[in-house]
Amino acid sequence: MPRKARIDAPGALHHVIIRGIERRKIFRSDYDRNHFINRLSVLVPETSMDCFAWAMLDNHVHLLLRTGAVPISIFMSRLLTGYAGWFNRKYKRHGQLFQNRYKSILCQEAPYLKELVRYIHLNPLRAGLAKDLKELDAFLWCGHSVLMGKSEQPWQNLAYVYRLFSDRKKEARKEYRGFVENGLSEGNRPDLTGGGLLRSLGGWTGLKDFRKAGLRVKGDERILGDSDFVETVLASAREALEERYFLKARGIDFDQVILKVAKVMKLTPDQVTACGKSPQTVQARSLLCFWAHRKLGMTTIEIARRLRISQPAASRSSKRGEQIEKNNGFDLIDRESMKT
Repeated sequence: MPRKARIDAPGALHHVIIRGIERRKIFRSDYDRNHFINRLSVLVPETSMDCFAWAMLDNHVHLLLRTGAVPISIFMSRLLTGYAGWFNRKYKRHGQLFQNRYKSILCQEAPYLKELVRYIHLNPLRAGLAKDLKELDAFLWCGHSVLMGKSEQPWQNLAYVYRLFSDRKKEARKEYRGFVENGLSEGNRPDLTGGGLLRSLGGWTGLKDFRKAGLRVKGDERILGDSDFVETVLASAREALEERYFLKARGIDFDQVILKVAKVMKLTPDQVTACGKSPQTVQARSLLCFWAHRKLGMTTIEIARRLRISQPAASRSSKRGEQIEKNNGFDLIDRESMKT
């Protein structure tokens, strides 16, 4: 059975689980762990990603991320490819370091964010890397110690998590720790690690209750959320896919997108792709990056190469371009022609 495509959207919350191939160690020393963290410290701010929780164990990693300027797939590719290459060179090994596909579950934020922060941060304790909560408070390889003020990682979004508990930092930290402590007796939480309809509803009992009430529920293994959330996410993913197929079928490529941007911005094609910093050029280039990235499906690396700019610059431009499209009512596609 073919694997389903990953689902992503700007601002989407993802529970990412990375495992070593055949459950082998991906960290052999604290030096390795520091190297992985250093990569996160560069990539998270560079891609405007939010990281709310993280935990590093010997053979796997948990991350709770909200996508920013680039899709989760691009972020993870840069993180894992870079680390695997470094690890193989250091230990003079060859072949894969990670399982073929990391697990990425798109999560409904309101009911799951706090639960996921707690679940992820309790992983070292469940694995026996910390013997009790006091030891976990100071465990360096987990975002819990950062929230407790025992270590510092500027790339971790503490403020957002604290606000889930209180507007005052000291009180928020106390409430957060109490919340984590209350989860000690819960053990493993398969409802938070696998997505899917059964897990989202709380198992077979939950599913049967819905069916007895005559309610139709929608589930997908890539999504953790209620039926309405799943439906909305899948509908959005289908719409994006339909747009992409429509553009491909009509042979619309990067050069034609340049012409479309030039037309709506009332510029010449050369002005659109110029390296200048005039407001008009910057806006046009941003719209071009957004349409090429999100409508054509080009990577920001490909776009950067075509425009002779850096990949981070292409990512930032794409993010600006989304707002420019929204503010001006621009559209790359004639919606009426999609219906015919």
